[in-house]
Amino acid sequence: MEVNRDQIRPDAGPREATASRATGLGESDATCPRPTSPTPNIWVLIPALDEEEALPLVLADLPTDVVSGVLVVDNGSRDRTAAVARAGGAQLVSEPRRGYGSACLAGLAVLLAQPPQAGTEDATAPNLASTDIVVFLDADHSDYPEQLPRLVAPILAGRAELVIGSRILGGASLRALLPQAWFGNRLACLLMRLLHGARFTDLGPFRAIRVAALRRLAMSDPGFGWTIEMQLKAHAAGLAIEEVPVSYRPRTGKSKITGTISGTLGAGTKIIGWILAWRVQRWRRGDLWR
Repeated sequence: MEVNRDQIRPDAGPREATASRATGLGESDATCPRPTSPTPNIWVLIPALDEEEALPLVLADLPTDVVSGVLVVDNGSRDRTAAVARAGGAQLVSEPRRGYGSACLAGLAVLLAQPPQAGTEDATAPNLASTDIVVFLDADHSDYPEQLPRLVAPILAGRAELVIGSRILGGASLRALLPQAWFGNRLACLLMRLLHGARFTDLGPFRAIRVAALRRLAMSDPGFGWTIEMQLKAHAAGLAIEEVPVSYRPRTGKSKITGTISGTLGAGTKIIGWILAWRVQRWRRGDLWR
């Protein structure tokens, strides 16, 4: 994927993580190996589309003692999203091709890139290639960024490779998680359990994943199917997965998805389609359950 890396500010390097943490998990099996590195490199990836009002709140609430750096992907905003991202100290990537998955893929293309060779044009660019854990977070301030430590804790403890922040377990109200979103979420989770044996309570976008596990998933969906793709592929791959309760509040500004009928239907169709298509694909491969 072509990414506009010229907009990554070389003077806005990652903030130092001051807390002593651990990472270095091995490949998935019945029990994850214990962490070996005392200072993991934890980066937050924030896809953003016209979020000039909410994004500063998100950046201000991130726990700087845990986070190594923040990468905001401007997904074709027409407002000052890019400017407020820079002002908040985040690295910036531009991805004009609309879609939640497209923005995530563009950010990962930078975060997971190979380090530049000495003497090349990119040798002075920020070296983000040592990322250990990626945390995905929405730019609308509906999640609580200060709860990030509870998402990475199971990974740092060696229990999990993917951690989903569950708004359902966190007791989200229908005022925050709108009825259409609540119903669609519950339906999707029911279908995942019936068709794939995958037990989830939520498709929430606030999540953390170990980079080695993320590479194995070969993520590709450019749109609303991104979260469901990650969860189904992680389940099929046998990754160690945990859900943790997270708080949720009404977003700042109007939702581009559940705030409109067309957005709700489009996202719902994509998500249900992914669940059914993945089931057919697994059947064809001879996998009758996952």
